[in-house]
Amino acid sequence: MRKKVFLSSVMTFMLLLLSACSMGGFKADHKYKIDPFDFTNQHHEQVTLDDLKGTVWIAQFVFVNCETVCLPMMANMADLQQMLHDEGIEDYKIVSFSVDPKNDTPEVLQEYLDAFDPIDQSKWEMLTGYSQETIEKLAISSFKTFVSKTPGVDQVTHGTAFSLINKDGVSVKTYSGAENVPYEEIVNDMKVLIKEKPKS
Repeated sequence: MRKKVFLSSVMTFMLLLLSACSMGGFKADHKYKIDPFDFTNQHHEQVTLDDLKGTVWIAQFVFVNCETVCLPMMANMADLQQMLHDEGIEDYKIVSFSVDPKNDTPEVLQEYLDAFDPIDQSKWEMLTGYSQETIEKLAISSFKTFVSKTPGVDQVTHGTAFSLINKDGVSVKTYSGAENVPYEEIVNDMKVLIKEKPKS
């Protein structure tokens, strides 16, 4: 009899533990503090890190003249936004840093975004208005990813991950962005972070 009661108690504890895990569900893979920035979006508006504080955002590095990974990355991000929309998630931003700022003007970035017909363009910040050196430094120092432009070549080598940033401006997780995107995981992670209060 005691054995049955003990087993029943253990089972109840395990169920409660699993329930608590599923309710929480998010664990940061890392904590990379994003360096302050002041860039220009597709509407010629200034966008700073402080502007994004208090909002959960997901970032990527792309450029318009990209011949390889950027097209699927942009399409995948638009698909992710559609899933967020379908789940009724609204309090977030999508931030796309151009890795070819010399050629990616606000007008060019707006036209590029239009081509993917995202469900809500107001959530997107297509950023430019800085030097090549600036974006290369930001990529490595804040996102621990690489951006490298070879002189005389029109292509830019860059990372393909999507980075999730919390309300405090800290990158907490990265996901595959060019292929095999874990859409459901990203949506669930964003749900949890959106509910959390900023610490700063």
